[in-house]
This record gives sequence, C-alpha cells and structure tokens, in this order.
Amino acid sequence: MLINYVFIAFIVLSSTALLFLRFAAKKDEPDKTEEIDEKKFSIESITEYVKNTLNEITNSNLYDLGLSEEEFRRRARKRAELKRALKECSLGDIHNKAYVKAFIYDLLRQTYGFNEQNINYVIHFEESPRLSSQDKFEILLHVLQKKHKYNALDYMFKKYQLDELKTVTEGEESPSYIVTADEIDHVYRKEVKGLTFEDKLWIIVQRVYQQYKGFGVIDEIRDMNIDGVSGGVSGIPASSVYFGEDGDIYTEQMSKVTIPKDYDSVWVFYKGKSVHLSFLSFGSELELKRVCQNIYKFNNPGQLTEVNGYKVNEMKDGSRVVVVRPNMAETWAFFVRKFDIPNASLEILIDDAKFGNASMVRKLLIYLMKGCRVTAFTGAQGSGKTTLMMAVVKYIAATLPLRIQEMAFELHLRKIYPWRNILSFRETDTVSGQEGLDLQKKTDGSVNILGEVATDPVAAWMIQMAQVASLFTIFSHHAKTFPDLVEALRNSLLKERIFSDEKIAELQVVRVINFDVHLVRDYDGKRYIERITECIPLARDEEYPTDFTEAKSFKEIFRLFAMTMAEYFRRRTDRKTYEYRDIIRYVDGNYVWVNDLSEHNREEMKKHMSATDRREFEEFLASHAKGDAA
Repeated sequence: MLINYVFIAFIVLSSTALLFLRFAAKKDEPDKTEEIDEKKFSIESITEYVKNTLNEITNSNLYDLGLSEEEFRRRARKRAELKRALKECSLGDIHNKAYVKAFIYDLLRQTYGFNEQNINYVIHFEESPRLSSQDKFEILLHVLQKKHKYNALDYMFKKYQLDELKTVTEGEESPSYIVTADEIDHVYRKEVKGLTFEDKLWIIVQRVYQQYKGFGVIDEIRDMNIDGVSGGVSGIPASSVYFGEDGDIYTEQMSKVTIPKDYDSVWVFYKGKSVHLSFLSFGSELELKRVCQNIYKFNNPGQLTEVNGYKVNEMKDGSRVVVVRPNMAETWAFFVRKFDIPNASLEILIDDAKFGNASMVRKLLIYLMKGCRVTAFTGAQGSGKTTLMMAVVKYIAATLPLRIQEMAFELHLRKIYPWRNILSFRETDTVSGQEGLDLQKKTDGSVNILGEVATDPVAAWMIQMAQVASLFTIFSHHAKTFPDLVEALRNSLLKERIFSDEKIAELQVVRVINFDVHLVRDYDGKRYIERITECIPLARDEEYPTDFTEAKSFKEIFRLFAMTMAEYFRRRTDRKTYEYRDIIRYVDGNYVWVNDLSEHNREEMKKHMSATDRREFEEFLASHAKGDAA
C-alpha cells in the first residue's frame, strides 16, 4: 500500500514538473502574434498598404463591378478627383494635399484595424522618452496647427524665442541661429498635454503622406507662413566621406561627436534669418534626392539631369524653388522661397509701429510710381526687394498695361491685381530673357517690370527699353551702392558691345535711372529701406570750343587749340557724368528727409499726375523742403 502511494506521488510530482517546464518554455518564447502586430503597425508597412490600396482604387476596372449607371458615374467621378489630387498634391497645392490626407485618414480608420492600443505601436505617443525629436516636432505642429493654422511655426518661434542667437556649434565659439533637440523637447513638454485617438491618427497620416507623396521632413514646414526652407546645404557631403591621409584625424573626430551629413540639413528662412533645424534629418541621401527630384515639378519644367545641373521654377502656391544636383553642386540641395503675397502692402512693409516717419517713405514711393520714374530696387538676397515691388505696383495707374520679365514667376501680380492688364514672361531653356524683352515691345505694354536684372543681356536691354520702349521701368538688382549700380549696368552695356566708350555708356545709364530704393537685411534679420537715392545727370550735349578757328596768329591758334584739347581730355577722363544724393535715409530707427528732389524730376513727375495728385505732391514736398533743390 505504501509503495502504491509513493508511486502515485512520484507520478504527480513528475507531471507537475513537466507542466511547469512546458509553461516556462512557452513564457520564454516571443509572442508571435504580438510580433506580427508590431510589424504591421510600422510606418513602412502602413505606407506600403496605402500605396497598394490607392493604386488598386485608381487603376481598377469599374466595368467589372456590375454597377448601375448612376453608381458607375459617381465612382468614376470620385476616382478622377482622387487621381488629380494625387498628381497635384506634391506640386505645392495645399488643397489637394488636404484632400489626399483626408482620404488616407478614412482609409486607415476604416480598414487597417487601429484601436487605442495598437496605434501606439506606430509612434510611442504615450511614452515621451521613446519619442524622437522628429516625432515631438510633428506632434507639436499638429497640436499648434489646430489653433494657429499656418502660423504654428511662427507661434512656436516667437513664444519660445527659438530664433535667438546661440553658441552651441563649433566648440561653442561661433554664434548661429539654430534650434536644438533639447529646445524641441522643452516646447513639447510645455505645449502637448494629451492626444486623442484622432490626433494620433492624423499625425500618422501626415508621416505616411510625407514619405509617400510629400517632401519628407519639410513637408509641413513648407506650408507654414515663413520666408522659405532649404535642405542639403550643410553637413559633410556623403560622397566625399573617405579615409585618406587624414583618416586618423577624421576617425578621431567621428568618435567624439556625430558629424552631420548633407541629408541632416534642414534650414528655414524666418524673418530674414537662416535658422538651422538641427534636430531634423532626411534620414538618407536617397530621401534628400527624392525630395529634390519632386519639389520642382510644377508645370513640367523638364528633367533635372547631370547635363543641366539645376532647375529654377515656381510651385503652385507661388513659391520659388531652386534645385541643384551633382556634379554642378557638391550635393543634392533645394531652396524654396515664399513670398508674402497677402501682406504685400506698403502699410505692412513700412509700418508706423516699427519705423519713425514711415508715412513719409510710403508717400514718396507712391509718388515715384504715380510720377512714372524709372526706379531700381536694390539690396542683398532676402532683403525684401520682390515683396516691396509687389506693393508699389498698386500705385501705378491702373490704365497702364504692365509687362513683367522674370527668371521664374515670383511677383504674381495678377493674383494681387486681377483686374489689371498684366502679362508676365519668364526665361525658358529655349527662350532667353533678352528675347522675352524684345517680344514685350510688341505686346502693347506701357510699364515694364524686371523681376531681377541678373545678366548682362537683360541689363543692356533694360537700359534700351527704358529709353524707347516703355513709359517707365522698375527693376531689382543686387548692387550695394548707387555707384555700384551705375557701374554694373554700364559694364553690361560694354560687354554686350552696345557701346565701346565707357563714358558714353555711363551717360546712357544715368540718363535712364531716376531713383534707387536700397533695402537692407541686418544682422538680426530686420528689413528696412536704408535710403532712397536720386540720380542727377550732369553731362550735357555741349559743343567743344572752336575759338582757335578765328584766331589771327599762329601763337594764338596754338594756345586756343591747346585749350580745346584740354577740354576734350577733361571730358574724357575725370569729368563727372552724374551726381547722386539721398532724399530719405534711415537713421537709428527713424526715416529722415535729407535732401530735396531736383527741379527736373519734380517737373517730370507732375506731368504724369492728375491735378489732385499734383497738388498733394507739391504739398508733400513743401512740408519736407530743405531749400536746396537743384
């Protein structure tokens, strides 16, 4: 009996041990169901699912579905709308982008099986330490956009002073405008208090969209109300990373700090400042290349190849885009420049709250346009030349047809003034700027506007056109001073062999240009008009003295002839062809009237004004008169 009990106890203990070992082994095995779910709920898998599903929807044969006529038409219309949106959403069209994102949102919510738990597999929304800087930034943009729309980035920069100078790079010795991962983490903790299921899904939709049809990490940034965004402009070019003679030094550097590559380069142009978003990266050179190859495609400008090396184009919302690639550039890079069309008004650009005597500057600019003066808008890149030109066009008489010549469409004057007679031309691969300007003479234009005088042929044609082919001309140029502007245009006339004499070429230039409005963007990104300068030609068509022809004696003939020759050489050498003087100058935050307009320009301006404008113009000049008009 005892033996039986012992035997039974042994069997029970053995069975218990076996069961324990089996369950322990199962516990140690990975949960294959959970592993499959985590793989399914990754950005890569979701993006692939969206691609395949949209491809099936847009390419399926509706005739095979046996639909009624009304249902067939409805589905065909919806599919055509989706196809168009998919084609145009990556061209800078925010409306089609919103449509595609809404479609993806509905698709994922209804068919992908998301719930409150598995949605956190995609991005660790509930575990802040596991979120990357990109995750936090994109969550921040989504949260802030719900209240601030396209001013979300501007709100973030202003409130948390992200555009302040910092010394965090190059051994903390060189100040720069940079936004770091630590700053984004701080803003995230302040602004994000909790996310709903819908918020999380919209953030996932944006991540999928920007990898599928968008512009990667800059997709939402590009839509913000900023001056521009660029990529591929900093970091070590991936193609140049090699171990040569200095390989040991390079290895040592790499071991101490992570050296950014060209694809770790995202910069925004914000209120005149180039700010480096150091926490963002395209992730690979392949992704940077994809963005560069897609961002310029509006209106089919042609392929970006090694042969041409660059493309200048506009996007559907009016942004200018420049793309470069190897071998012309050392890396793939792009530059998107946005123009603030809604705020292109003198009252906003020259604000009384920012500048003393701002109204004085606004009025003078208005009278320059009403007086049909040939005006140059000069300054460095990003100083605001294009935006100011957009604003002053409002004060050109609406009866005058406008013809615009640009390298890429930037002014977009027909969007601002749709009721005016305006036609814009641009350079193409087969039509040069010179040919475009020649064509303008046959299009009934009264006012010619050149978006940028950047080449010698265009500069030469601008001078000729301002002389004979139009009532007046306005244009932009990168000259730093007024003499620089005159010399640059003079040299263009000489290079194009329109003139062979330097003095005669210079005289033609100064007889054409009446005023120069020079804009500045200072160290802190502040933009203002530094000066408005008037050009006053001095040379006159005077005959040389011929008194020697009436002299009686050889000695007198020789003396008078020597005087004539001296006058000839004086005119050919150091005789000034023009004077220039500032009418208004920017001094310590205030605009100051420093000189009166010349009598010649005053009278010429009044000829083109109405009786009311003439009276107001005279009153304006009288209120600022210095008493030294020439």
